[in-house]
Amino acid sequence: MAETTDKPLLIKRYASRRLYNTETSDYVTLEDIAAFIRDGREVQIVDLKSGDDLTRQYLLQIIAEHESRGENMLPVGVLTDLVRSYTTQSMSVMPQFLSMSFDMLREGQSKMMENMGGMGGLGPMGKMPGMDAIRAQQEAFLKAMTGGMMGSTGPAREEPRGGKAGSGGDDLDEIKKQLAELQDKLGKMGKR
Repeated sequence: MAETTDKPLLIKRYASRRLYNTETSDYVTLEDIAAFIRDGREVQIVDLKSGDDLTRQYLLQIIAEHESRGENMLPVGVLTDLVRSYTTQSMSVMPQFLSMSFDMLREGQSKMMENMGGMGGLGPMGKMPGMDAIRAQQEAFLKAMTGGMMGSTGPAREEPRGGKAGSGGDDLDEIKKQLAELQDKLGKMGKR
C-alpha cells in the first residue's frame, strides 16, 4: 500500500463536474480534496474526457472558498502583490520565491516541533526554564508567517518576562531578515 501514497491521488472530473476518487471509487467534494492535501497527500485532478490537468484550477478554487468563508490567511497586500506579479517582470521569480518561503516555513515548523519534543511543548523540554518564552516566540512566528510579515511588529519583538529567551529569538530575527531581503529584491524587480 506504500506505493499508492507515494504517487498523487488521481481525481477524475466527469462531464457533470462531479469529482471521482479513483482509489476509493467514490465521489468527493472540494473539502474532501482539501483534507487529503492537509493529510500530506499529493492530488492530481484531470478531466475524464480531455485528459487536461485541472489541479491548479481546483487548488485555487479551494483557497478562494476558504478565503471567502473568513479563513483569511493571505493578507490583502500579499494578494495585491500576486496580482501585480502577473503583469510585471517579477512573474518569473514569484513562483520560486513563494516555493522557497513555504519550504522555509515548513522547515522552521519541523525544527520547532523537534525542539519542543514533538508535542507542541508537552515533551521532555516542556518543563525547562524559559520554555514559556520560547513557546511565545514560536506562536508569534507562526502568526507572522500566516498573518503577513510586512510591517508586523507583533509579540516576537517583545522581551519575554523571564529574561533571556535563548536562541529562539535569533532564529526568528534571521528568518524575518531573509524574508525582508527577498521582498526587497522582488520590489526592485517590479520597478524596472
